[in-house]
Amino acid sequence: MKFSAILCGCGAMSKGWLRAIASNPQLAESIAIVGLVDLNRETAETLAAEFGLEGAVIGSDLSDVIAVTKADLVFDIVIPSARYDVVSTALKAGCHVLSEKPMAASLAEGAALIDLAAETGRIHAVIQNRRFISGVRRLRRFVDSGTIGELTAIHCDFFIAPHFGGFREEMDNVLLLDMAIHTFDAARYVADKKPLAVYCVERNPKGSWYRHGASANAIFEFSDDIVFTYRGSWCAEGERTSWESQWRLVGSKGMLTWDGEENFKAAVAGEEPGLLHGFVSVNVPGPEHDEETHGHASVIADFIAAIGTGKQPETVNSDNIRSLAMVFGAIESAKTGRRIEISA
Repeated sequence: MKFSAILCGCGAMSKGWLRAIASNPQLAESIAIVGLVDLNRETAETLAAEFGLEGAVIGSDLSDVIAVTKADLVFDIVIPSARYDVVSTALKAGCHVLSEKPMAASLAEGAALIDLAAETGRIHAVIQNRRFISGVRRLRRFVDSGTIGELTAIHCDFFIAPHFGGFREEMDNVLLLDMAIHTFDAARYVADKKPLAVYCVERNPKGSWYRHGASANAIFEFSDDIVFTYRGSWCAEGERTSWESQWRLVGSKGMLTWDGEENFKAAVAGEEPGLLHGFVSVNVPGPEHDEETHGHASVIADFIAAIGTGKQPETVNSDNIRSLAMVFGAIESAKTGRRIEISA
C-alpha cells in the first residue's frame, strides 16, 4: 500500500527523516511525500530541491495542505511548543501522525493527544529512534535471557560537550528536555518496567555555554525494585562518553557493561574462595531482529506496519507518555528539591 505523507517542519532534523525513508527500499516504495509545511516557505523549497520533492505541495498552514493533498500521514518535526496544534490538526483531519520527541510540551497536552487519537481512530506515535539501535536491542535481549539473573539496577553516564548554537543554548532544562529523554526511554525499554518516582538535581555548571540546565543527576525508581540512575552533562569538555551513554546493568547474578558504541562486557559470579568470588565472562548475543536496529528507519517502518495491521506501534503515544513523564518528573524534582511520584 502506498501512503501519501506531509512533512510538517522542514528544518535540519527533517533531513534525517527523509534520508531514513530513502535508505529503506520498502519505505521508499510505500511512502510518497506529497506536502511540505513550514512557516518559512524558502526553507521548505530548499528542502524540496535538495531531496527531489519539487512536486510536493508547499504551504504554511497544515490544514490547507492536508485538504489539497488528501494525505494519509503527517510527519511532525516541529518544535515542541507547536506539537499539540500540529498533531491535533492532523488527527482531526483523519491523518495518522509520527512525531519527533518529546511527544508533547506538557503531560496534560500528551494526555489530550492520547484521547484524541483514540477518538479519531488514528495512530499517534513518537520517533524514539535511540531505542531502535543495535546496542539497546542487545541490552534488552540480554536482560530477557536471565543470564545475569533478575535485573536490579541500570546506571547510565552521559558526558559530552556539543556546541550547537541556536535554540538549544537558550532552552530551559536543556539536557533533561532535549537529550536525556533518549536515555530515559531506552532504560525504560531495557528494564521493561514502569517508572514510579524520581529525585533529580539539575545544575548549569561553571563554564556552561547554555542558558539553563546543562547537567542533571537523577535517581529513578522503577517497578519491581529496579533503580535507574542517570548522570549527565552537555558541557563536559574532555574525553567524552558515547552519545548513547555508558551503561552498567546490575543483576542478581552478574553485570553487563556497554560503552554505548561497540564494546560489551558481561560476567556472572565465579566460585573463587574468600572475600571476592571473582567472575566468569559470558557472551552478549547480537540483536534478535536486525530490522529493528536502524534508528529512524526502523521507527518509521514500525509505524507504517502498525497502520497496516491495526497493532499498536512500539512507540505509540499511550506508552511513550511514560518516558515524557520521566522527564517532567525529573524537572519538577529539580525545581522543588523533592522526590516526585510518576503517575503516567
